[in-house]
Amino acid sequence: MAVSMDDDVPLILTLDDSGSGASAPLDDLDREELPNENGGSYDVNDASSPAAGDCCARQGSARHNWEMNYQEAAIYLQEGENNDKFFTHPKNAKALAAYLFAHNHLFYLMELSTALLLLLLSLCEAPAVPMLRLGIFVHATLELFALIVVVFELSMKMRWLGFQTFIRHKRTMVKTCVLFVQFIEAIVVLVRQTSHVRITRALRCIFLVDCRYCGAVRRNLRQIFQSLPPFIDILLLLLFFMVIFAILGFYLFSPNHSDPYFNTLENSLVNLFVLLTTSNFPDVMMPSYARNPWSCVFFIVYLSIELYFIMNLLLAVVFDTFNDIEKRKFKSLLLHKRTAIQHAYRLLITKQRPSGISFKHFEGLLRFYKPRMCARERYLTFKALNQSNTPLVSLKDFYNFYEVVGLKWKAKRNREHWFDDLPRTAFLIFKGINILVNSRVFQYTMYTVVAVNGIWILVETFMLQGGNFFSRNVPWSYIVFLTIYGVELLLKTTGLGPVEYLSSGWNLFDFSVTLFAFLGLMALAFNMEPFYFIVVLRPLQLLRLFKLKKRYRNVLDTMFELFPRMASLGLTLLIFYYCFAIVGMEFFAGVVYPNCCNTSTVADSYRWVNHTVGNKTIVEEGYYYLNNFDNILNSFVTLFELTVVNDWYIIMEGVTSQTTHWSRLYFMIFYIVTMVVMTIIVAFILDAFVFRMNYTRKNQDSEEDNGIVLEKEITKQEVIGIIELYKRSSVPTETAQLQKIVLQMDKYGQMSTLFLGRRSRTKSDLSMKMYEEEIQEWYEEHSRKEETQTPSQEPAPAANSSLKPRSLRQRSQTVI
Repeated sequence: MAVSMDDDVPLILTLDDSGSGASAPLDDLDREELPNENGGSYDVNDASSPAAGDCCARQGSARHNWEMNYQEAAIYLQEGENNDKFFTHPKNAKALAAYLFAHNHLFYLMELSTALLLLLLSLCEAPAVPMLRLGIFVHATLELFALIVVVFELSMKMRWLGFQTFIRHKRTMVKTCVLFVQFIEAIVVLVRQTSHVRITRALRCIFLVDCRYCGAVRRNLRQIFQSLPPFIDILLLLLFFMVIFAILGFYLFSPNHSDPYFNTLENSLVNLFVLLTTSNFPDVMMPSYARNPWSCVFFIVYLSIELYFIMNLLLAVVFDTFNDIEKRKFKSLLLHKRTAIQHAYRLLITKQRPSGISFKHFEGLLRFYKPRMCARERYLTFKALNQSNTPLVSLKDFYNFYEVVGLKWKAKRNREHWFDDLPRTAFLIFKGINILVNSRVFQYTMYTVVAVNGIWILVETFMLQGGNFFSRNVPWSYIVFLTIYGVELLLKTTGLGPVEYLSSGWNLFDFSVTLFAFLGLMALAFNMEPFYFIVVLRPLQLLRLFKLKKRYRNVLDTMFELFPRMASLGLTLLIFYYCFAIVGMEFFAGVVYPNCCNTSTVADSYRWVNHTVGNKTIVEEGYYYLNNFDNILNSFVTLFELTVVNDWYIIMEGVTSQTTHWSRLYFMIFYIVTMVVMTIIVAFILDAFVFRMNYTRKNQDSEEDNGIVLEKEITKQEVIGIIELYKRSSVPTETAQLQKIVLQMDKYGQMSTLFLGRRSRTKSDLSMKMYEEEIQEWYEEHSRKEETQTPSQEPAPAANSSLKPRSLRQRSQTVI
């Protein structure tokens, strides 16, 4: 496909000072065409605009208008990609400046750093981690500084959004309210020079959630809140049966004075709640079971209904809701991106050619959307989009923008192997190595070696006794197996070539494990005791055996795909931990210590006694006093133990005995909240795994293992045309890579070069295939909605154009 230059000589239609009139056509190729009237929303012309007769000045103004259109189109596409609402789109040049300031990585880093500073202050504020304690003046001043930075961030956001849109943005208003409260409290602490009860510190995590880099956390929180209605319905059913059984247990077992679990209705309810987690079973049953063996029926029925039926029903309901939410979220984002593409398309077409986008304007768009993309990649992206092989990219082709723009382009090698140009003897040697490392015999031989190595490590570990596990002498088995792995690495690197070898994730894993094994050998050989832990990583080689079975490969692939999302879910859980840790420190700091709970049923777990028996001093120590809320770090450890739920009631009862019975509400609410989050995590893992299995059954090809791959061929004539275009556009620095392509073609006597575009496959790509039939229905429904909204949004007739402000271009239609 040759590059058309005719798009540079259109009939320019512009507005003069009176708002009407057409200019004469321009014949020079460098002159700019005017954007379509359905264009940008920024008033880019000032009072010093040149007269209509000044052709050069008018050309410069048109070029400036195009630059604004490129920028606004890029902003629309970024809003589509980030799922930002279109009502936050900058409406004028003043808002645009604030928008660009607030949408760069330095601003994002400032947001993140400020949020982390506010969160980390909990390490230094009372009750503080002893070694990190700061004076009240210091940490209060740091807090005020961070809050002032947040005020600056919000002021820039208001300048960009405008006051009306700012107060409509719920998350921003919540952040503003929290900021106001935090500001007052920080000033009070600074003035009084003493801390007070500040439960509102738990709200500091809102500043982190609002950061640009925490978008996945916001989506997780939104998903949790959307899953709450069905969760609450089942939870109420669970609590209903719990209350019924608590009343029944009170009447059945309270006459037994040796049973402390059901002596009051409160204890009955609390212990049945703990029994739901199985933490106190069978202890809670034993007193009544000792008196009457038939009492076990009560506990068996209760656990069968609550634990095995309703709790699993809860997971099933949440999984179904989660699955539905995931599908609706995908549909919403897909249509949102489609609308963003439509907005960008309107800004890039011209009056002369409204049927598509020329390369010149597409290149201008990418300069703002992906500034680091080189000229070669811009043209290849344009060509990959242009399925019709015409000079213009149609709207239908432009809809694939997000799928194509992420491709990384590399020239396809002219030779099959890296050693093709070597002398014949060397070629035959390396060709033999290549055949060897690709053979199934070699692969299964290495699997056998890995299996034997694993068995050897297991036997070797089993025979070790307590004490020093690391000998000063390097085991001969270590050297033998490491030598085999080293030879394998060398053969694969020489047979496949370093680039091809490291392009495989499994090969990269093998290389990393072998490198760590070598470092472990160095640690043993030179007696570097602090680095002995590296030796423990040797068993990681066993993971290679999972490549043998497809199901295991699917599990591992799913695990690696889920890792980014699991990281965001982990951060979401940590945010809940932070909130509960702050509340726990405010109410329970210093209440738990050795021998603190002598009046409670869990006194033995907190007892610390040393007494002398003969000539020996025996220490009887219950370690549960270490599970406290004396600082933020201890609180996180305690909350994790509560999450695991094993013997969690001991911590609850210990704190309750030192405070009040109402303290149990804190621990019960925490359990319910973590149960919600953990259920969402389990539902997410199930959904991802089931989705991948269904996709694998539906698509039996092996394409998914290689990611997205696209081939495009460009001719020497096309490259020369693009070089000429850039030279006329006064950007000759962009042509360096293009000239290299021409030189490469001349070197090998080629008239064209084949390029490969690659990117990893995302869940969005899998969803596009899974919901292929439904997507067409979604598009049709979306089009019908647009058609119903269009009549009320039609621009005013040309006759009324004189009523508009001078030189203010009409804003593109926004469908939210």
